[in-house]
Amino acid sequence: MIPSENEEEYFARLEYEKQQKIEREKHEKLKTAELTKLKELHFMRCPKCGMELIEIDYKGTKIDKCSECEGVWLDAGEMEAVARMEKSGLDKLFSVFKK
Repeated sequence: MIPSENEEEYFARLEYEKQQKIEREKHEKLKTAELTKLKELHFMRCPKCGMELIEIDYKGTKIDKCSECEGVWLDAGEMEAVARMEKSGLDKLFSVFKK
């Protein structure tokens, strides 16, 4: 029995969807692998110069300072925590980083 045109279209669509799913899964694996690789390369590295960051825990807020260019970096939510500090707390925080 020869498949009808509708049957051929149906099976062609199924095959396409199957191949498309396989390709999406491959892309997701590559994406995950690439993100992992980038994280390994850049984790705790200064976004400006690439050198290692030193993490300071000050009153429950973790602040990262570059060991080379002296840049200070805050993670999500840390800016708000620093902004809530009183002036004397901010002065003490910045004195930690002075040479």
